Amino acid sequence: MTEAVLLALTKIGNVLADETAQALVNRLSEKINNLRNLKDKIEKIRKQLTIMNKVVRQIGTVYLSDEVVRSWVGEVRKVAYRVEDVMDKYSYYSLQMAEEWFLKKYFIKGSHYVLVFSQIANEVVKVESEIQQVIELKEQWLHPSQLVPDQLTEMERQRSQDSFPQLVKDDDLVGIEGYRRMLTEWLYSDELDSTVITVCGMGGLGKSTLVTNVYEREKINFPVHAWMVVSQTYTLDALLRKLLRKVGYVEAQPTVNIEQMDVYDLKEKMKQRLKSRKCLIVLDDVWNQDVYFQMRDAFQNFNGSRIIITTRQSHVAALAPPTHRLDLQPLSKTHAFHLFCRRAFYSKKDYKCPEELVIVATSIVDRCQGLPLAIVSIGSLLSSRPETPYTWNQTYKQLRSELSKNDNIRAILNLSYHHLSGELRNCFLYCSLFPEDYPISRESLVRLWVAEGFVMSKGKSTAEEVAEGNLMELLQRNMLVIKENDEQGRVNTCMMHDIVRDLALEIAEEERFGTASDYGTMVQMDEDVRRLSSYGWKDKTEIMIKLPRLRTLVSLGTVSSSPDMLSSIFSESTYLTVLELQDSELTEVPASIGTLFNLRYLGLRRTKVKALPDSVEKLYNLSTLDIKQTKIERLPRGIAKVKKLQHLIADRYDDEKQSAFRYFVGMPAPKDLSNMLELQTLETVEASKDLAEQLKKLMKLRSLWIDNLSATDCANIFSTLSTMPLLSSLLLSARDENEALCFDTLKPCSTELHKLIIRGRWAKGTLECPIFCGYGTHLKYLALSRCHLGEDPLEMLAPHLPNLTYLRLNNMHSAKTLVLSAGSFPYLKTLVLKHMPSVIQLVINSGALSCLEGMYIVSLTKLDKIPQGIESLRYLKKLWLLNLHKDFIAQWHEKRMHQRVQHVPEIRV
Repeated sequence: MTEAVLLALTKIGNVLADETAQALVNRLSEKINNLRNLKDKIEKIRKQLTIMNKVVRQIGTVYLSDEVVRSWVGEVRKVAYRVEDVMDKYSYYSLQMAEEWFLKKYFIKGSHYVLVFSQIANEVVKVESEIQQVIELKEQWLHPSQLVPDQLTEMERQRSQDSFPQLVKDDDLVGIEGYRRMLTEWLYSDELDSTVITVCGMGGLGKSTLVTNVYEREKINFPVHAWMVVSQTYTLDALLRKLLRKVGYVEAQPTVNIEQMDVYDLKEKMKQRLKSRKCLIVLDDVWNQDVYFQMRDAFQNFNGSRIIITTRQSHVAALAPPTHRLDLQPLSKTHAFHLFCRRAFYSKKDYKCPEELVIVATSIVDRCQGLPLAIVSIGSLLSSRPETPYTWNQTYKQLRSELSKNDNIRAILNLSYHHLSGELRNCFLYCSLFPEDYPISRESLVRLWVAEGFVMSKGKSTAEEVAEGNLMELLQRNMLVIKENDEQGRVNTCMMHDIVRDLALEIAEEERFGTASDYGTMVQMDEDVRRLSSYGWKDKTEIMIKLPRLRTLVSLGTVSSSPDMLSSIFSESTYLTVLELQDSELTEVPASIGTLFNLRYLGLRRTKVKALPDSVEKLYNLSTLDIKQTKIERLPRGIAKVKKLQHLIADRYDDEKQSAFRYFVGMPAPKDLSNMLELQTLETVEASKDLAEQLKKLMKLRSLWIDNLSATDCANIFSTLSTMPLLSSLLLSARDENEALCFDTLKPCSTELHKLIIRGRWAKGTLECPIFCGYGTHLKYLALSRCHLGEDPLEMLAPHLPNLTYLRLNNMHSAKTLVLSAGSFPYLKTLVLKHMPSVIQLVINSGALSCLEGMYIVSLTKLDKIPQGIESLRYLKKLWLLNLHKDFIAQWHEKRMHQRVQHVPEIRV
């Protein structure tokens, strides 16, 4: 790269007659020649960064108690971050200069690059000095033994405390009677062969406590019984020796030493000891399946025996058959409050909470979100404090600190966190930046992780696919909780338990990863903060905040409507990589955003921003731009210059009240859309005469939403769509309710297309879309509006769409009777029928909708009879019957339907 620049400068000198200009070129040549030395230095500190990151990952802070070591690790992290900043700045400007090396253009901007690289060189000198200081600190103050945490000792000492036997007595157990009864029944079920039972859940739910209780009650009925903690680190021979001793093995001859036996001999001794004997064996705190697979041949052929495994890992829980897996859930509010009172008021009659403390006690218990260990720990703490509202309210205000510093509770996360890879640790800590109880979108989270550089593509898997794998890993480890699944069964939104979040934030701050702060603490914050989740910003504040090392700002729904705060951050935080301002009151984006050369993610969803500045075109590294449901009507003219953009999400609103037909409005396509070759998501773009031609080059598109389609657009655009190999989500919307679209050319080659949304009339004579007849088995999600599919759209669609999990029919006027035949839509989980004024009857035959969980029948104004067969939907969880015929309610009560569908948890009529 530097050689190309020097060659360009030579050419400039050759064609310039002006001596002054020639002298300038000579000076520039001299400065640029120094880039060779700078490049070598950058490569040197890049290698040092790799080593530093390995040291940090290897040591961590979770198991370090030596404050000197913790401080030194913090300094290593600080320097590593500085190195990362310098490298990013160098890489960006090197690429920019390489692209602009051409003669006159470079000559004009040459002095600018000289200044930039001089600054980088100065920063490199400072970084080299800081690295040397860190090395000297280590040599002067630290011994090698201090840098190797004694993980085995610590993990045995703080194993998981999940059973917390020193805190919970047998008569304190609350809310587990159902679980205890189920486990006991499984112990004595009719299976004669060895049966594995698993108990799974996040740390602190009381898995070991529950199993201990059952084990102690029932072990007397098993001639051989043993309880053994496995934990994260183990050796197979040590486990087998320990188990042999627990089942009563004694050396028959002094010459036979169990310590000298290998794994094969140990297993043979185990088989002999257990042969034809009924056994109960508990393997507590198992972290991977290998433990069981390596030992199971020692458990063969013992009659009616049971192996109970407790674990935090879903894949370990899968060792048991589905009928013998127990997935522990947090306590209900009633049980949680009862458990808390038993600990906080253990000396009072009936453990009664004083009336003056009920409100604050309820708040404290709610904060624990049903986690027994947290409830017991804070209850025990308060049991020794004065029972006054003032004291308890002070404790509540400090609850996060109290819980995160509690040794028993802290141990829960330490074990789980330590078991993660470096990549997964980053992903996990990142989730703590979202507010409490915030439903985190899978799509947004995956894009944020990619923007942060936490994940990279692997083999044929994209970075997004790798990130989704990481999310599934955290869910399977019960470190995140699924809030909602999508039509493909993937997680749609997830959450982090409040207590887990508090502990994660504590680690994030210790490891200089990031922090969550309100405005008051924000102005006093360490200027080296890396990632910031903020809330409580005030309108029209004029305080300037200097955070020069800030990489990430997440502020959901709280940013001031004044752009002054952002201007302050943009001017100082030049390394900003992620800016997520969803749901804020922001009305304007400062033009200075164009200086954020490192910005990869810009989220403005549901803000009040009306336009983006033209300087957005300078965001060379931007990969995600989310301006969904803003007031922006047009994209900046130079948006197509952002060639790394992968996700452009830009429809103006999604509100049925806004328009009689168009529920959202797309953006006019950028003039040079075809240059944006990296696009994977394009939502939503308006159809135009040249759109089909522009789309032909965008073969990486996975999600494409097109608005304002006319009949004349269909043939060309649909033909192009049919050639896209990766297309998975497609929306097609006509420009108005009278426009008839012809789908004859829509024959997608992509086998990934699972989601289809069509809004608009179909061309006359077209009752069956080709995509249904030839492609229907791939579709999982289908939403149709104003399509007029004959007399009974359900009857027409059912044979072609056997794998649908979501179906929405809206504003269809021709149908009068809807019939769901036996076996139709066998995997459908959600059915929405809305604004169908002609429908007078809905019939659900036996065997139809066998997996349905949600039925939403809204504004079928002529439907005066209860849908026939609705009571047969055994898995129904939500039933909405709203805005129907005036006689519907009377018939509902007359037939006592609330009793016939009482298995449905949520009913709205």
